[in-house]
Amino acid sequence: MKLVSTVFKHFSKYMKMSEINQKFVLPQRYTGSEPSVWTEYIQLALDYKPLNLGQGFPDEFPPKYVTDTLVEVAKDRSDYTIHQYARGFGHPRLIKALAKLYSKLIGRQINERTEILVCIGGYEALFSAISGHTDVGDEVIVIEPYFDCYEPMIKYAGGIPRFIPLRPKEVSGRLLSSADWVLNKEELESLFNEKTKMIIVNSPNNPLGKVFSMEELTFIADLCKKWNVLCLSDEVYEWMVFKPHKHIRIATLPGMWERTITIGSGGKTFSVTGWKVGWVYCPENLMKNLHIVHQNSVYTGVTPVQVATAIAFEIEMERMESDDCYFVSLARELEAKRDYMVNFLVDIGMKPTIPDAGYFMLADWSALESKVDMNSENDKYNDFRFTKWMTKNVGLQGIPPSAFFSSPNKYLAEHCVRYCYMKKTETLKQAEDILKQWKATAK
Repeated sequence: MKLVSTVFKHFSKYMKMSEINQKFVLPQRYTGSEPSVWTEYIQLALDYKPLNLGQGFPDEFPPKYVTDTLVEVAKDRSDYTIHQYARGFGHPRLIKALAKLYSKLIGRQINERTEILVCIGGYEALFSAISGHTDVGDEVIVIEPYFDCYEPMIKYAGGIPRFIPLRPKEVSGRLLSSADWVLNKEELESLFNEKTKMIIVNSPNNPLGKVFSMEELTFIADLCKKWNVLCLSDEVYEWMVFKPHKHIRIATLPGMWERTITIGSGGKTFSVTGWKVGWVYCPENLMKNLHIVHQNSVYTGVTPVQVATAIAFEIEMERMESDDCYFVSLARELEAKRDYMVNFLVDIGMKPTIPDAGYFMLADWSALESKVDMNSENDKYNDFRFTKWMTKNVGLQGIPPSAFFSSPNKYLAEHCVRYCYMKKTETLKQAEDILKQWKATAK
């Protein structure tokens, strides 16, 4: 009798757990979502402790005046509101600074109260923009490679992502540049229809470092106007463009202000990615939808960080265009780091795509495949196998760039790795030494 009772208790417990598991499954709108590449690779980095060229953040301190500003803001005892909730759509000092800056850059007066929204990083800015303007059945055109959160955000809003890849041109006698990755105009045009709500343009692009040209942006803009489509312009790398290339804000093209939502990032602008300050600027009628999403999800940002970011902008706006301006010096320093990485990747036998902007570089590792045990990893895609093997066995981590493509187009980057060169010179030298030693000793 005691045995029967024990069995019944275990069975009842199992039934209850089964009922719980069945009822509390992931909601249908999230079905199909996989763990992000960042979750997996951050854990790999923690487990194996490689030299990490995977994640897109600097491994040195940001400008001293930026961090000093945050310290001074936090210590300020004259204004208690610095440590309390800020205005939900952005601290007054920060939206004023942003309005002053971007009004000048786009040649139009931006209303700081109604046309700027401060978010928890560029990530939340993307979420508010996509969720606020995508309804069930709306189609959203995504140019590949794309930052990996675009696709799930579109799907969670009930939208349908329609992908079009940048493809590399055939070149001979030189390395590819990011400008050699181009759109097929006829293919892009064929995606626009009455169901199209939005196109997402990321320029400068992550992970390619491509800076879209005036010709490319004009073609996109003309299609947006023809089909009455919004453009979501992700411009978080706007200050990291290498000469002679120039960043063109698509909102400045004729007829595009009224249909463009532009996203920026304080984390990328001032090399403080952990501050998680982002923003959106767009016309008031488009901004209203973002306000609804933002106020009912995060409500407001971190007040001291917003104030410190505002002060940093105030300082930089006084020296815009001068060599002392961080926006100028950052691009110059990054270009030197880029060139250093290009050289050592070529030396070991990889073929990098030379980026025209940004933090990142794609490199084709095909010529070194024989030195890697590709069968030791069970992943579907070769770039995942390569990067995991390198993390575990060589001690250098990169990111598999097929994560930035839809399933049909992952082959375009499956033979590549993404490395971040926004690192100290010592870190890049260490990466060079690791790769050269590996090549010399690998069978």
